[in-house]
Amino acid sequence: MWYAKNTPCLKYHQLYVKKEFGEEGGSAYSKIELKDGARMSISEWEKINKKIFSYDDRPDNSKIFSLGDLTSQGGSSDDQPFEFNNEIYRPKKGNHWKANYPDGMNRLKEFNRIGTTESQLGYIRYFEDFPYMEINNLWKDTLGQNQYGDGGKKYVVQTSLQVIQRCMLMSTDPGDLVLDITCGSGTTAYVAEQWGRRRITCDTSRIAIVLTKQRMLTAAFDYYELLHPEIGVSGGFVYKKVPHITLKSIANNEPCPIEDIYDQPNIDKLKVRITGPFTVEAIPSPTVKSLTEPEITYDATSKQSDWRDELKHTGIRTRNGEKIEFSRVDPLSGTKYIQADAETSENPSRRAVICFADETRPLDSRIVKFALDEVETIRPSPKIVIFCAFQFDPEAAKDIEETNWPGITLLKVQMNPDLLIEDLKKKNRSNESFWMIGQPDVISEKVESGKYKVVIRGFDYYDVKNGTVESGNTSRIAMWMLDTAYDGMSLNPSQIFFPMAGPKDGWYKLAKTLRTEIDQDLIEMYHGTESIPFTVKSTRKIAVKIIDDRGIESMKVWEIEGSDE
Repeated sequence: MWYAKNTPCLKYHQLYVKKEFGEEGGSAYSKIELKDGARMSISEWEKINKKIFSYDDRPDNSKIFSLGDLTSQGGSSDDQPFEFNNEIYRPKKGNHWKANYPDGMNRLKEFNRIGTTESQLGYIRYFEDFPYMEINNLWKDTLGQNQYGDGGKKYVVQTSLQVIQRCMLMSTDPGDLVLDITCGSGTTAYVAEQWGRRRITCDTSRIAIVLTKQRMLTAAFDYYELLHPEIGVSGGFVYKKVPHITLKSIANNEPCPIEDIYDQPNIDKLKVRITGPFTVEAIPSPTVKSLTEPEITYDATSKQSDWRDELKHTGIRTRNGEKIEFSRVDPLSGTKYIQADAETSENPSRRAVICFADETRPLDSRIVKFALDEVETIRPSPKIVIFCAFQFDPEAAKDIEETNWPGITLLKVQMNPDLLIEDLKKKNRSNESFWMIGQPDVISEKVESGKYKVVIRGFDYYDVKNGTVESGNTSRIAMWMLDTAYDGMSLNPSQIFFPMAGPKDGWYKLAKTLRTEIDQDLIEMYHGTESIPFTVKSTRKIAVKIIDDRGIESMKVWEIEGSDE
């Protein structure tokens, strides 16, 4: 059962499964027609030939058929006598012939499609008339243990791949958008990608998101022939087509209908398809800003005590395996947004204060402002201000990066999601629970009137030894994305680059795995640290997200003045 807000938009494609002789859908075919035209029951044929009948080893030029009812309910105003084999037959009282009388009935007789029972006529339906049967509401064939695409479940409540496939093919077309709000192991995303549907899949579990992402990144699919290559996937696929010979088509002397077998598109065996571009995003929790009260509710989470202990135990991982280590990390009283006071283990040590973000939402710019206001009241002044969060709002990250206080360094630190799960990890010194986020060094340059390009110059990192932020280079950038019309909520990249895809990396490994050719010009285009020139028609925000070789993300947002032409 399913529903639609606007019922005329509902779609339904009838799906079919192959009929198997002797099984469901094929059990009614109990008679055989031999090449000389003789007809008998299969059991009678077995007695004559003294062997068990086998469909795969049936007599040459023979046909298997069933004898269906040739009448329908509803009486006729006229008498409908029909002569067959020198006998006169009439429908039972209250019934009428299924074929038009008399022309349709005569055509059935002409095509040798009428047989007899003890007292009535029947319609001869050959097994080959349509070797498929409609899928109904009982799906017994989805109970197998190998219906998960690669041999077994990856997730405790994982749904059979075949079940999702069937639902999707029945109710959508290629190019349609599918939403799965509890994606689990990503079966819906996998099937949507396989069958050319766009998808949005969500989950509150980080384990589910990781499983889904890994599943999509490692998937390979058949390449289906496009019905309209000039349109693309939304134009549909070329499906296997099967003639469906029916009583109506014969009786009315009309072409038989052609059924599309929607789960059997034509496959181009010279091509292999992999998952298309996708992004993993965290949606900020919605907040309501008061018009009269600037103060906001801030959750002083009970986990902060554990986070302080873990921070003292493991320190903060920076680049090249270095760490910021602490001799103490203590709670700080008298402040709301700065929750911890610490000292580094260096000689001489440096005082650091720490702001932990709410565990349920990104660190936003208001928290940054309130935290920095509190820092100005702390005496003696700290040398380092550390913002720790599971996710940073882009505006908050921008505020941290652009705040310039002489003698004070502001740092962004990514918290490992494992910290949200109690007792998941032992307290080992080798734990990597806090990661330093580098500050992206990104500029935009005007190419010509109304056209710009973005240049990535690298990451600025905190140098543990010197206690200063040093300029870096682009060697550690694994991937970066450019959104030329950032809406302030969600990154929608129009250009994506993989600078670390060297001669033995990235796309080249993929080409070797798929045993195919990679377009060298395209690889070079999306290999560097300069964007392709883009047009800016009016003042708008530009966003760049950079992912380093540790998988740590950082983002820079700024405005570009475009042309109003």
